[in-house]
Amino acid sequence: MPLRRSLKVLVLTALLGSASNLVAETPKAAAAPVPLLWKVSDKDNAVYLLGSFHLLRPSDYPLSRDVDNAFADAERLMFELSPEEMQSPAMPQLMMQAAMRTDGKTLQDELDAGTWTRLQAWAGRNGVPLASFNGFEPWFVGLTISIVEMTRQGLDPKLGLDTHLMDKAQAAGKPTAGLERAQEQIGVLDGMDATEQRQFITEALEQAEKGSAETQRLHDAWRRGDVEALWNGMAADMRTQYPRLYRRINVDRNNAWVPKIRQILDRPGDDDALVVVGALHLLGEDGVVEKLRARGYTVERVCSACKAGAAR
Repeated sequence: MPLRRSLKVLVLTALLGSASNLVAETPKAAAAPVPLLWKVSDKDNAVYLLGSFHLLRPSDYPLSRDVDNAFADAERLMFELSPEEMQSPAMPQLMMQAAMRTDGKTLQDELDAGTWTRLQAWAGRNGVPLASFNGFEPWFVGLTISIVEMTRQGLDPKLGLDTHLMDKAQAAGKPTAGLERAQEQIGVLDGMDATEQRQFITEALEQAEKGSAETQRLHDAWRRGDVEALWNGMAADMRTQYPRLYRRINVDRNNAWVPKIRQILDRPGDDDALVVVGALHLLGEDGVVEKLRARGYTVERVCSACKAGAAR
């Protein structure tokens, strides 16, 4: 179902450190991923917008030359969260504090009997003490299930595109910044109402029972740079079925980011930047790409592989 799929791609910048221990070996890919990369420019400045997948495999590297060139051209990088916040040891504690129940109820009180039984089965299969979940809200438990399942499939948060480029920027001495604060991003999850949270954990369990097919489909689409498949797989149904949630986790955040990106474009002088955010934020009419195009900037997709394919 689209709700859990979309949230997973958007919010896995805040992750459980123990999840990476489950990473499996995967075969080497034949070619670099086709990037979701756009160049937005005015008369003197340019911003490169790069769509991220927050957990990746060793076989997803090296990146394409297009990404390398954008990185080389950029004087600074921006991410959803600054590297200092994203990599801070305090980040997991912030998430757990937000997820702790304060209403005197337990997780079991909030879930129906069928969902609780399925959660018991999942915890048993994964050696997770179920009592450790009982003091948390459903969104946190659903997120934990998604992370564990994705890492079981060989997707590692330590290899996510954001983390890779944060490390590369630090090594190159390039300034970095965040488009939002950690508390704002955590609030995207913690702000879900009770119905949305129950839906989130139910769909996480359903996906765990189905196996890796859906995650693999989205990862493959990201590797192909397939805008249409990603939009249809992550956003189109969600926008129709869960419009309030879609607005909060996607549209509202995009609207908040666009002015910060425009500040880079509008400042005098040649000061280019590479902005790296979850892929969903760049797609469709609600995405950052189209919002900047609508404001009169020159926008072009940077995709050597696309041009090579069209020429065949």
